[in-house]
Amino acid sequence: MSSSDSKSSNAAKTGWPELVCKTIKEAKEKIKSDRPDLEIDVVTVGTSVTGEFNENRVRIWVDKVAKVPRIG
Repeated sequence: MSSSDSKSSNAAKTGWPELVCKTIKEAKEKIKSDRPDLEIDVVTVGTSVTGEFNENRVRIWVDKVAKVPRIG
């Protein structure tokens, strides 16, 4: 595949299964690299969101606690 073929396939990319278990930062960077035209929305699993389809948005769903919650 030539680099122009790769670029044209990236322009049409609509999903990133390879980003499951990556950090939010890694996911944002990869999506922006592939599709700089998209708005990225980071959402906690279980959060209510609107149901309308937006072809200019990609949602990154997160559900893990990254650090031990502590008082202070």
